[in-house]
Amino acid sequence: MRLLVLFILILLFDVYVFQAFTEIGQNWSKTSKIILYSIYWTIPALAMGMLSASLFFDVSKWDRNTFTIIRSVLMIIYFSKFLIVVVLFIDDIRRLFMTTVDGIAGTQTYDKSRSTFLSQMAIFVGSLPLVTLTYGIVRNRYRYKVYKEIVPVENLPKSLDGLKIVQISDIHSGSFTLKEPVKTAVDLINKQEADLVFFTGDLVNSVASEMTDFVDVFDKIKSKYGVFSILGNHDYGDYARWESIDAKQTNFQQLIETHKKMGWDIMLNEHRNLKINGETVSIIGVENYSASPRFPKYGNLQKAHEGTGDAALKLLLSHDPTHWEDEVVKKFRDIAITFSGHTHGAQFGIEIPGWIKWSPIKYVYKQWAGLYKTGKQYLYVNRGLGFLGYPGRVGILPEITVLKLKHYES
Repeated sequence: MRLLVLFILILLFDVYVFQAFTEIGQNWSKTSKIILYSIYWTIPALAMGMLSASLFFDVSKWDRNTFTIIRSVLMIIYFSKFLIVVVLFIDDIRRLFMTTVDGIAGTQTYDKSRSTFLSQMAIFVGSLPLVTLTYGIVRNRYRYKVYKEIVPVENLPKSLDGLKIVQISDIHSGSFTLKEPVKTAVDLINKQEADLVFFTGDLVNSVASEMTDFVDVFDKIKSKYGVFSILGNHDYGDYARWESIDAKQTNFQQLIETHKKMGWDIMLNEHRNLKINGETVSIIGVENYSASPRFPKYGNLQKAHEGTGDAALKLLLSHDPTHWEDEVVKKFRDIAITFSGHTHGAQFGIEIPGWIKWSPIKYVYKQWAGLYKTGKQYLYVNRGLGFLGYPGRVGILPEITVLKLKHYES
């Protein structure tokens, strides 16, 4: 019964939107109309078919890439149709108003038919997200971009001048449907010939098994002094349903072991003191710490920081960028650079270097992508290597960060 009600709602929705297409196609040839209308009604038929299949069949055995793309395109189409509905509703308000005016005046001068112009406008407005979001899926899911920054660190020992750090974040392996393009990312990472590689959390979407097919990809990442990693909010299994607390804890331990299998040095509120060119460099890694109550706060920077002493350079890995202003710049001013991710840059925005840098995520996070500075301390927010929810990117490409440190004296 619930499925039948949902089907009726979908049909009513599509019938309403169909008015715009009948209006613009009224002067088309019969053949053109048949083609247009057939394509239009194929979409709700496909949507209801996939919905039924998801309820009555085991879709996990279907081709994952094809299923994900079709499902995502259908969601984009219905989002686009929603925008069409908004414009059509405005037209209906206009028609109702003019009809009321005619009724009061006792005239019938107003043409009550739907506006062709507004119908065209509705389809134009609806086509914008359809084109851009579909392009983001087809073209940009695995279109990795290397972002390079030179970071002048005050009083950095000259022996550390030129230290090269590669950062990746938010892999979200549960969203990947293809393996070969991900290998391209690893090749790009290794091509940078990093001294250090940092991974700043969210290896999976929910469960450790999502990484099973990708361990032999990410274990190929190399750097001179090692690969260091931390956890993100998605790595604790908090967004999955578990039969028991033990099952959740087992999953968590499997995730930790996955880091180790790949040769990554995972830090759970810990630090590592490295000797690089005769100087001590402290790599500090905290568990997820967010200033927002919406996300877990497992991080303990005080604990992770203890023992770093008078290291010549202190670098912090903390998944959520809100941690920087909430605690780091207030209490730990000896940390030169904090590396974060989490925001994905919303996977949607506009970036033209030197001109504009915008994403809707900026209204949620003050620091959401790129390099930031307060006093002598820096924060770098990585845009993420993978994707979550929407399986694509528009304007904000998946990122591999290369930071090169530069000495300067105060």
